[in-house]
Amino acid sequence: MTKPVVENAFWQPEAERMPRVELAALQLTRLRAMVARLTANVPFYRDACARAGVTGDNIRSLDDLRRLPFTTKADLRDNYPLGFMAVSRREAVRYHGSSGTTGKPTFVAYTRRDLETWADLCARFLVATGVRPEHTAQVSFGYGLFTGGFGLHYALERIGVGVIPVSSGNSDRQLTILQDMAPEVLISTPSYALKLMEGIQARGIPRGSLGLRFAHFGGEPWTEDMRARIEAGLGILCFNNYGLSEVLGPGVSGECPWRNGMHIAEDHFIVEAINPETLEPAPEGEPGELVFTALTKEAFPLLRYRTRDIATLTRVPCPCGRTLARMGRITGRTDDMLIIRGVNVFPSQIEEALLRVEGTAPHYLIEIARPGALDEATVHVEIRPETFSDSMSEMQALRDRIGRAIQAVTGLGMHIELVGPQTLERFEGKAKRVLDRRKA
Repeated sequence: MTKPVVENAFWQPEAERMPRVELAALQLTRLRAMVARLTANVPFYRDACARAGVTGDNIRSLDDLRRLPFTTKADLRDNYPLGFMAVSRREAVRYHGSSGTTGKPTFVAYTRRDLETWADLCARFLVATGVRPEHTAQVSFGYGLFTGGFGLHYALERIGVGVIPVSSGNSDRQLTILQDMAPEVLISTPSYALKLMEGIQARGIPRGSLGLRFAHFGGEPWTEDMRARIEAGLGILCFNNYGLSEVLGPGVSGECPWRNGMHIAEDHFIVEAINPETLEPAPEGEPGELVFTALTKEAFPLLRYRTRDIATLTRVPCPCGRTLARMGRITGRTDDMLIIRGVNVFPSQIEEALLRVEGTAPHYLIEIARPGALDEATVHVEIRPETFSDSMSEMQALRDRIGRAIQAVTGLGMHIELVGPQTLERFEGKAKRVLDRRKA
């Protein structure tokens, strides 16, 4: 992005524009205090830091961060439900959780101060990208253990925005509210925004009759091509933000008006990008697994939490004036990564390829099987109504174009199965894009 798409504004300008030297000093002070507190209050960190020979007192520079132990999702499961609590249950005022492979959620806790910090960090990216007190926002994220709805809800109220807490699901009601209440702001996953866009088009709702101006998406990876498609379809500006419940929830990072990466709240978190195989730092600007260390969280702070999310980091100055590091889009997860005939493939790469092909809808399912010695991948692709044809040659030509686009992005040839409009399942939350029959 070479120019801002909205007027640049700040929610906490002193923190967002803090000189890098001052920011590093603040991070070091907070890191030392956090390590001292966690080794005193959390048995896992007391033992892990003792084995590493690290205390709050012997951390001399930010380079000492690499001496600290990593924390993983498996560690949280092993200490289920609240083994990482750093305060008493009496001080916790909120619990959230994320889905787990064991069938039980991974719980996290918040103090009242944690909730205030959370609201402020979400307010940073909302205000930066045009949300103002006079606006109304429709929150179409789920309200529950999932952090998305609550984090943005309280940030919007903190700014002074009127909130319509619709939650997820019941798309007919969502569309009615979009028409009748005319909110300027939509909060949802990008895949659900696509579903609403389809509903608007199917109903023949004039785009100009809606009040929507901005959308803020999170909860799943999405691409620049998808951004362009939603913006063209709804006539709005779409912005990206990032977070996960183990670290905080939404608000860990978010875009500015230049949309050239998401600024990370480095006054509250230290971020690293590592090679997931060697655990060594990834070169700046190259993809790596994001690792976060909490600096200010009270109830449930984690040291060097391995997110499994793959993204790039840069500290090149941004035209917006924010000094905070920026992360690129999440291109996949190390545990979502598919290895097909020895090649690493992320679902977002398939989406990127499909959105380059005229006539396809941004709905797909990747099916992987191993009928013999080699993996076979089939991509089920939904086509648009106007693209459907009884001509076998036209449909084969479309399959060929899709196949070439996917091979150009992934380096792999895949089988292409075209399906009719509205054939693939729609999801209210995170879209499920992969059916890996090899695991069956």
